[in-house]
Amino acid sequence: MGVEQVDWVEIPAGVLQRGTPAEEVAAVARRYAATGVPVEWYRKEAPRTAIHVPAFRIARTPVTAGQWALFARATGRPAPQAPADHPVIGVAWQDAADYCRWLGERLGDPGVRLPAEDEWERAARGDDDREFPWGDEYRTGLANLVDLGIGTTTPVGSFPEGASPFGVLDMAGNADEWTSTLYAPYPGAPADVPGTEDWAFDPHITRGGAFPHDRDLARCARRHGAYEEDLAAIGVGFRLAASAVPR
Repeated sequence: MGVEQVDWVEIPAGVLQRGTPAEEVAAVARRYAATGVPVEWYRKEAPRTAIHVPAFRIARTPVTAGQWALFARATGRPAPQAPADHPVIGVAWQDAADYCRWLGERLGDPGVRLPAEDEWERAARGDDDREFPWGDEYRTGLANLVDLGIGTTTPVGSFPEGASPFGVLDMAGNADEWTSTLYAPYPGAPADVPGTEDWAFDPHITRGGAFPHDRDLARCARRHGAYEEDLAAIGVGFRLAASAVPR
């Protein structure tokens, strides 16, 4: 079986309104108080900063179990347990990075990699400061999160109305996604934001939330991490990124 081509979405260079204004963090915490998330977790998003992000490519959907199965067979890793069209979950960061290199070699595209955190947020948020990939209001049924009650992954791309402004799918819910970015406070962050997250199982930032998570993790600005060792239970997967194709 050959390696499948990636359905790349071209993200143009542009300005990302990254994060959340410090003066709005308390209001955000109140808005999502029912999720039980403390205000301290939201302070990691501050301050709001305009960041120029160069053009890049990102996969329209996360890597699936079927795509991962090819890599697993080639490298002797365990076969995925999910249906072939569902996102692969339970993937350690290094294994995800290894997959990127493996696939890039086979596609003749050595730049295949995990997205940086700013790239991920740019692909989810577009040119404005929207709260969710699809807009400013949360709507049940636009992402596979805990409110749907499914309790497991769904086929990638099952929620097309939840697409980001660039047409990227599953940027909220289904599988939490690794980025290449190590956790650190944003420059100018509130003084009480921790410099490290020693309680995290892995120091890299994840984005987007997974099927067992609440709507707060669907927010474009929400910075998360792998805080439990059982990466399948918390739904950690990944999607691909690469530099823009030279014109």
